[in-house]
Amino acid sequence: MFGLIRLPLLLMVAFVAGVLYERNNQHTACEERGDWRDGLCLGTGLANE
Repeated sequence: MFGLIRLPLLLMVAFVAGVLYERNNQHTACEERGDWRDGLCLGTGLANE
């Protein structure tokens, strides 16, 4: 019975960790190209430049 409760909890923790990891990567990539405001990257130029 404990396994049925533990599995969704571990999946939720892994999902949240993945989301935070990706947000950090986006924030790091945005620092090179633009300005990070309210969770969005506002670029200063075109992406293909």
